[in-house]
Amino acid sequence: MPKSLLVAVQFHEGRYYGEADQFSDGEGWPPSPARLFQALVAAAARGATLSGEDRKSLIWLESLSPPKIVAPAAHRGQPVKCFVPNNDLDSVGGDPGRIREIRVGKQWRPCFFDAGQPVIYVWDFESGTWEADGVCAIAARLCQLGRGVDMAWAQQAQVLEREAARTLLDSQPGALRVPAATGNVPVPRIGTFESLTERYQRNRVRLKMEGSGSKARQLFSQPPKALFRQVGYDAQHRHLHFELRLSGKDGFAARPLASVGSLVPELRDRAAQRLRETLPEKAALIDKLIVGRNAGPAELDQRIRIVPLPSVGTEHTDPSIRRIMVEVPPNCPWRMDDLAWAFAGLEFGDLGAGSGSGGILLSTDDDRMAKRFIGPAREFQSITPLALPAAQRRRIGVNGTKTAKERCDEEQRAITAIVQAIRHSGVTARPNRIDVQREPFQRRGARAERFAAGTRFPKEALWHVAVTFTEPVSGPLVLGDGRYLGLGLMRPIESMTGVEVFNIENGLADNAQPAVVAQAARRAMMARVQSCLDRGQRLSTYVSGHEVEGTPSRKGDAHRHVAVVADLPRRRILYLASTHLHRTGISWREIEKHHKKMAGALEGMAVLRAGIAGRLSLGPTIIDLDNDPLFAPARIWKSVTDYDVTRHSRRVDEEEALRIDVASELQRRGWPSPENIEVLRVNLGPRGGLSGRLRLTFATAQPGPLVIGRSSHKGGGLFANADCFGAGD
Repeated sequence: MPKSLLVAVQFHEGRYYGEADQFSDGEGWPPSPARLFQALVAAAARGATLSGEDRKSLIWLESLSPPKIVAPAAHRGQPVKCFVPNNDLDSVGGDPGRIREIRVGKQWRPCFFDAGQPVIYVWDFESGTWEADGVCAIAARLCQLGRGVDMAWAQQAQVLEREAARTLLDSQPGALRVPAATGNVPVPRIGTFESLTERYQRNRVRLKMEGSGSKARQLFSQPPKALFRQVGYDAQHRHLHFELRLSGKDGFAARPLASVGSLVPELRDRAAQRLRETLPEKAALIDKLIVGRNAGPAELDQRIRIVPLPSVGTEHTDPSIRRIMVEVPPNCPWRMDDLAWAFAGLEFGDLGAGSGSGGILLSTDDDRMAKRFIGPAREFQSITPLALPAAQRRRIGVNGTKTAKERCDEEQRAITAIVQAIRHSGVTARPNRIDVQREPFQRRGARAERFAAGTRFPKEALWHVAVTFTEPVSGPLVLGDGRYLGLGLMRPIESMTGVEVFNIENGLADNAQPAVVAQAARRAMMARVQSCLDRGQRLSTYVSGHEVEGTPSRKGDAHRHVAVVADLPRRRILYLASTHLHRTGISWREIEKHHKKMAGALEGMAVLRAGIAGRLSLGPTIIDLDNDPLFAPARIWKSVTDYDVTRHSRRVDEEEALRIDVASELQRRGWPSPENIEVLRVNLGPRGGLSGRLRLTFATAQPGPLVIGRSSHKGGGLFANADCFGAGD
C-alpha cells in the first residue's frame, strides 16, 4: 500500500543561517533534502560509528525520490560582517595575545521566518516500512539543521498513509515545493551515505608526515566531496475548488460570464467578513491579503486570488460561471483549512432575471474544469478581458469615427501594456505574438465592453487578448489590473504535444551537414537526461533507442523512441515523439511519461557543440501549425534531408528501388499511397547503400511532419511542403 514518510523539523529560533541551497526564490530557504540527510547521518552516529540498522535505514532513504517540502514564508535579512579569529595561531608564534592579527571577516545573513511553523519533508514510498520506522527513530535524535548555530529538532516523524500525508500538506501554511526535473537543489542519491562516511574518515587524516628527519614535511590532503544530485523545486500555488449551487435545490447556480465583476467582489467581501468575525485581531491582515485594501508591493505575492471558472469545452459550450477557484500563493501566511472554511457555504445574491433565488458556494474535490486552465501551453486567449487602464481607447459618439492610424496607435499601446502585465504576473517567458481586439475569441464569449458593469474600469480599458509565448507557460494565467476581480483569465490553447523545437541563433557553419547536427543534438539529449537520473540508472529505451542488451529497439514494426531532426534550411533542431512518425500503432499515453522527462531535461539547453558544424547557440521557439513547412497540410512534399532506404531491392534499378521502398515505408507509417513519387537525386554509398531526394504528391493535403526511412530517428528522411523551396532548389 502506498505510504509516506513525514519528518517535521522545528527550529529553536526563527532564524536560519544557511545560504547555499538554490531554490527558485533565490533565498536559500528552506534547508535542502541534502542538508537534512547529513543532519540525520550526524544524529545517527555514535562517535565514529553507526549501527547496522541505522545504516540500512539511511541507505534506504537515499534511494527514494526527492521529497515534497512545505516551509513557512521567509525573507533574508541584511548582511552583517563579523570578525572572528582564524584557526591559524601558529602563524603568530602561538601567542594568544596576538590573536587580533589573524581575525577574518565572515558574512552572516540570516533568514527570518515564523519559528512556530515547522519545515515538513514528505517522501513517498511503496515498500520499506521497517526502514522508514528506523528513519523516524533517527530523526528523534536530531539537534541541528544547517550551520552550527541552526538548532532544531524533529517535532514529528512518522509513517502515514499517502492520502493522509497529502491532506496534511494541503492544510499547512507556507509554500509547497514539489521536485522538478532540473535545478540546483542538492538531494541524496544512491551512494550519498557511503560518500559521507568516506569524507568523515578522510577528514580525520588530512594531515600526514612524509619523510623523516630534516626532510620531513607535513602534507595536507583534501577529503572527497559528498555525492549529491541536483534537482529543481517549484514553489507551487495551491488551490481550493468550489461550485456555485442553488440554495436548497439540485443543480448549478450558473452566473452569466459577464457578471464576474460583481460576483467576485461579493464572494471576497463575504469571506473576509466571516474571517473578521472569528479573528478580529487579524483584521488588518485580512484587509491586505484577501480584500486588497492598503496592500503594498510587499503583499502582492501573498494575496489570494478568486478565479471564476467559465465552462469550456467545445465551441458550443455555454461559458457560464459554475465554479470558483481560490488560488493561494506560496508565501501566503493563511492556513489552507482556514481559507476553505471562510469560503465554504457562502451565500450570494439572487441570480437576477427575475429568478428570485440565490446560491451557495460548496466545496468540491472535482478540479477537472480547473485543469483546463492550468496548461502548460504556449498560446493563450482571454475568456474574460484584460483591464488595461494605460491603454484606454478614446470614446466616440454615435456618429463618431476613428482613423486607421488612431486605431493602430491604440492597439500598440495595448500591446505595450500587455507586455508589462505579463512581467508583473511573474511570467518570465517572452511573448512571441500578441493580438488585441474587443470581440471574444470564443464563439459564445462576450464582448469586452460587457464586463465593465460592477467594476471600477471603464469599458474602453477592457481588451480581449491572444498571446503566444516562445516557451510553455503554466497556468492559471491571469493578467491585467483586474486580475483580483475575475478579469484577465487566459485560456490555454492546445498545441502540438510531443514536439520540442530549438532555434539555431548563431554559430552554424556554412557547410554544416544535417546528420552531424542531428547526431550532436541526440548525444546532448542523452547526456542531459542521464544527468537527471540516479547513479547506475540506465536511460529509457525511448531516449536511447536501444534495449537493455544493447540491441536497437524494434517492437513490431514501430520504433518507439524519440527522433532528432536538424531542419537546417530554417536553422532549427526538433525532437519529435514517435507518435508523429507513426500515424498508427503508438499512442501518446504509452510514451507521454518518457517524453515529458526528456523535455524537462532539455529545458534551458542554450549551447550545442556540434563538431565541424559549429558551436551552436540555441533558443526555444514555437511552431505555427497553420503555416510551418514541416507541419502545415500540403499535397506536395519534397526532401529536406536524404532518404535512406530500409530494404534495397537489387532486382530493379536505383530509382525504382527508391520508389518501391518509399511507398512501402509510407504504408507502414500509416500514410496514404501517393499519386506520384518523383526521384530527384540518387546517392550510392561506398558499400552499396542507397539514398536519395524525392518529391511526393498526394491526392489530398496531408499534415506533417513527414520523417521516414532507415535514418528517420537520426535526422534523415525529412520532407517539407514543396512550396517552401525556391525555384532553384
